Amino acid sequence: MARPKCPRVVSGTPVSHYFKPAGVPLRELREVGMPVDHFEAIRLADLEGLSQVEAARRMGVSRQTFGRILRQARTITARALVRGEALRIDSQETS
Repeated sequence: MARPKCPRVVSGTPVSHYFKPAGVPLRELREVGMPVDHFEAIRLADLEGLSQVEAARRMGVSRQTFGRILRQARTITARALVRGEALRIDSQETS
């Protein structure tokens, strides 16, 4: 039986919940979802430039968990950019 997930602190909310290639209707695009905690990890590490230790402290998770979340978030972002998919930021955790 898996351990229950610890609640994660998310203080930055996305201004927009969809990002897509210009000039292509959303209905014609494949979508990739990103949980809001993954969005928060990218915000803390890449936008604010925090160390993984400090970012993990702010999110209320271990450094190892933060590193895993950040790695997954970067993979989701890269997939959307490289494949020309729409990126949807979910309002609740889904992973």
